[in-house]
Amino acid sequence: MTVATPVRIGPVKAACSNCNLRELCLPVGLSPEQVGQLDELVATRRTVPRGETLFRTGDSFQSLFAVRTGFFKTCVSAEDGRDQVTGFQMSGELLGLDGISTDRHACDAVALEDSTVCVIPFHDLEGLSMQITELQRVFHKIMSREIVRDHGVMLLLGSMRAEERVAAFLLNLTQRLHVRGFSRSELVLRMTREEIGSYLGLKLETVSRTFSRLQDDGVLEVKQRQIRIVDHNALLQIVNASTC
Repeated sequence: MTVATPVRIGPVKAACSNCNLRELCLPVGLSPEQVGQLDELVATRRTVPRGETLFRTGDSFQSLFAVRTGFFKTCVSAEDGRDQVTGFQMSGELLGLDGISTDRHACDAVALEDSTVCVIPFHDLEGLSMQITELQRVFHKIMSREIVRDHGVMLLLGSMRAEERVAAFLLNLTQRLHVRGFSRSELVLRMTREEIGSYLGLKLETVSRTFSRLQDDGVLEVKQRQIRIVDHNALLQIVNASTC
């Protein structure tokens, strides 16, 4: 059995109350006093170097992880031994929800760049949620958002052509980045074309051809991993065509 590479534990205590991502993470809607109580739970911040794992399939589930900086992918091993990418997580999003039902993680979480996470012990979070109704409501909203996102992926894989899948992926990614203060039209992909293909259910060659076609059509400018959306409306029309 492969042993996960240990992650380094930082000495600095993460504080939800002064985090500039607080509106994107669990403390949304909590009072200053309640955020202070949550601060007490987040006693550790971890650094995960690029390419290393935060947790692996089968690891004991102990904590949730709020991505503070960086980018992750989650993946599972397919029957043929290949890794199947199941999602991409960025700053302000949670990792580890997969372990709640069985007390074991059901996927690997791999850093796509040098990243830091805040560790939230789940047992303590459950206890605090019983005291703070608003925290419980926020946590339920986060879990609901993950379910909706999973349904969106199922729609991508079940009914969309390759061009529509790639367009929907780029629109979703830029929207999430825009909420975090980044450009709505320019981004640097942290993941490879192969990883995008794995997530969207497409072959590497198909993803590459689709990017090239979108560039030839004047919808995108593509320079390796640098992407600029030239015609946002055209990208929307490609996605909307699948629902007509």
